[in-house]
Amino acid sequence: MTSLDHATVNLLLAAAEFGPARALTPLTGGKNNRVYRAETENGEAVLKAYFRHPNDTRDRLGAEFAFSRFAWASGIHCIPEPLTSNPDAGLGLFEYVNGRPTTASDVSADLIEQAIEFVRDLNTARWRPLASRLRVASEACFSIAEHLGTVSRRVDRLAAVTDPETAAFVNRELIPIWEEVRSETSDTALSLDKPLEPTARCVSPSDFGFHNTLLEADGRVRFLDFEYAGWDDPAKLICDFFCQPAVPVPGCFFEPFANAIAACFPDPESVVHRARLLMPVYRVKWVCIRLNEFLPTSSQRRAFSLATNKLEARRATQLNAARAALHQLQEAAA
Repeated sequence: MTSLDHATVNLLLAAAEFGPARALTPLTGGKNNRVYRAETENGEAVLKAYFRHPNDTRDRLGAEFAFSRFAWASGIHCIPEPLTSNPDAGLGLFEYVNGRPTTASDVSADLIEQAIEFVRDLNTARWRPLASRLRVASEACFSIAEHLGTVSRRVDRLAAVTDPETAAFVNRELIPIWEEVRSETSDTALSLDKPLEPTARCVSPSDFGFHNTLLEADGRVRFLDFEYAGWDDPAKLICDFFCQPAVPVPGCFFEPFANAIAACFPDPESVVHRARLLMPVYRVKWVCIRLNEFLPTSSQRRAFSLATNKLEARRATQLNAARAALHQLQEAAA
């Protein structure tokens, strides 16, 4: 969907008891989808147009709406209320949140506690009937072998990039370091193939971090963007929270955060142990994510959500960021 059909948009607004759109204003920040503020005579809402591609079969709209409805029905209202959707058109309508993007300077013990409370509430509710309808998260992993396999596939995809500078970085730096990390993790793990018991799995927002939040004037955080959400390993949630680069979380919060999340599950020590073990694996994963712009489908997804003239500049920025993140990983391991 490259342009909005206003008749379809107005039908969606009507289904949520809004009037016709007076204005649709693009909102910045979305890297995968197009996001608009819909202004109507009855108020405002957020309209999301989801990226769809034959080579990327993930149902982003379905995952986000299922997760959001589960959370909202469970009394978890630190997210935008899901209003209605049109799966055929790839459109979702959500509550408009009047807040600003959270920045690294905002990250504090209070915000960390709000993030913990969000995950804790989600997983207190994971026995509710609605939770059984949630899918597994995008790239969900339920064994150490699956974690390693997921990152290996990302590295393998990057080995085929055609940009000369990026290809040199991937083949001369990223792949050798990944082989070391994979070997060390395999040697350390007690059982690579043993799956997590269902009771040890979490309801995860996925891609979880303060980069996907808005901060309201009263200091309350509203969590956003659940298109990858579903059942997953809580250790992966912990690693992603500390590896996402857009709004970094200081390492001093790792132990309290990991221990608080782990306390939601039957064997907390196992969760924390897996999170520590997997941190280098997920640091490599996030180096790979920085290079998504160089992959065909991901590049088209960015082109869907960003102005064309910004893509080349973003590629250069992401390659530099990937190089810096890999060097940090090397220094930490030294």
